[in-house]
Amino acid sequence: MRKVLGYAGATVVLLLGWAALAAVVASLALPGPVIAIEAFSAELGTLWPHTLISLWRVMSAMAIGTVLAVPLGLVLGRAPRADAVAAPLIFLTYPIPKIVFLPVLLVLFGLADAPKIILIAIIVFFQILVTARDAAKAVPEASVLSVRSLGGTRLDVYRHVVVPAALPEVFTALRIGMGTAIAVLFIAESIAGTNGLGYFIVDSWGRIDYPGMFAGIIAMALLGVVLYEALDLLEARMTRWRRAAR
Repeated sequence: MRKVLGYAGATVVLLLGWAALAAVVASLALPGPVIAIEAFSAELGTLWPHTLISLWRVMSAMAIGTVLAVPLGLVLGRAPRADAVAAPLIFLTYPIPKIVFLPVLLVLFGLADAPKIILIAIIVFFQILVTARDAAKAVPEASVLSVRSLGGTRLDVYRHVVVPAALPEVFTALRIGMGTAIAVLFIAESIAGTNGLGYFIVDSWGRIDYPGMFAGIIAMALLGVVLYEALDLLEARMTRWRRAAR
């Protein structure tokens, strides 16, 4: 209930600020919230398929990036020799803005879903990999030794110590990665494609349909909120011990 009230209050503040800014700017390119919300309602039937396509791309990319990055990051964080080999490669490639590879991916995989999903998965992969690696490194040795002293195997150490200790930081990386993924999705869909919310927004802009453009922006914002809340629920379910400890 508190969260719903928080969202309601934040929405009111945003709408008031939006209305005030639209009144000051007084430009057709920035319609007020009432006009945009009316356009959103009118375009719902058109927006829905684009939203589902964007949702599919983000979810697929996040799943691929997470499945690859989390195990690798946890292993590197607890294996100094492997980390010594992999760390220079990570440090060299992590700072590269991966969006520059979009043209290459478009040439290799065409204009369908694959290049967009691969690009987002690569970006999310590095963000989660670095966080998972650092979280696994920070696990206290005393916790590891306590499991070892009870006869625990290396797998037990991961299961009972490393993974639970790293999960909260992994979920933080997922939240940050989700925001980045949606931003990259917009760029990729607006540059190459004939569907998705990014395409819808840029197409509306090209037709000087500014209310329609803002309808797409509202849909993309709602997509981000839904995915963020889904991650929050998943984290609460997978890290129940944190609530019990409070």
